[in-house]
Amino acid sequence: MNGAFFRLAATLVSGLVFGFGLSLSGMLDPARVRAFLDITGNWNPSLAFVLGGAVFVSALGVLLTRRLKHPLFDETFHLPDNQVIDRRLIVGAAIFGIGWGLVGLCPGPALASLSLGLPSTFLFVAAMVAGMLIHDRLVARKPSQMGGGAGTAARLSQPH
Repeated sequence: MNGAFFRLAATLVSGLVFGFGLSLSGMLDPARVRAFLDITGNWNPSLAFVLGGAVFVSALGVLLTRRLKHPLFDETFHLPDNQVIDRRLIVGAAIFGIGWGLVGLCPGPALASLSLGLPSTFLFVAAMVAGMLIHDRLVARKPSQMGGGAGTAARLSQPH
């Protein structure tokens, strides 16, 4: 019970920090995101700094993960074993990028933007959830795409 509580609490705190960071950086504003993507017009480079900060924090997390034998609130790391770049990955990334460019929101900021109460954000999140449900119902998943196994945990627990 304590492990599950701490995992849930860590998830909640991480989500709150992420949402606060998005709000503080102005990334809940789709116009700001679209301005970053408009490199031939009125370009706004602020998103590059947010992305750079995210890469830095993620790199620190990866370095820390490689030093740990297991996560703080679980027995093993749950990371994907599949490292193959295939057509499904490329098509999915393209769909994500096109949607991001058209709307100016991706899943994290969209969920954080729900707090603003904008009808367009609710519509986006509803479409996003519908897309996820359709994908889960219509696209067969392979076991190797479902998450990490013992090999992942062993590989990550070894110092590099």
